[in-house]
Amino acid sequence: MNEASISTEKRQSPRVKTSIPVRYRELRDGAEAVGVGSLTSNVSTGGLRFGTDQFISTARRLILEFDIPSLTQPIKAVSQVAWIQKANGADDYQYQVGSQFMEITRKDQELIGKYLNGL
Repeated sequence: MNEASISTEKRQSPRVKTSIPVRYRELRDGAEAVGVGSLTSNVSTGGLRFGTDQFISTARRLILEFDIPSLTQPIKAVSQVAWIQKANGADDYQYQVGSQFMEITRKDQELIGKYLNGL
């Protein structure tokens, strides 16, 4: 096997391209941040990618709520910003953010997996 074929992929679960509504706010001690709406670019049982016009530090944790079609309640999770990059000119947002779920119920992870398997 040559070096070019070695994957540097660190994700434990594959991401699936989606465009579903997501709301996020920074998790801060004692301060309630205002939620911001966006759309996902992709989702997995381990995290998601979304667009934003705000720079978010990779040191930040976010409270996420996103709406999976056919579910009556949003999925809720605490995530860690894994990376942020400047979006290309074709994007609707200035930045793309990759986030990893840190706190999510097993039930919500199963609901995400069921939704993604149905796509």
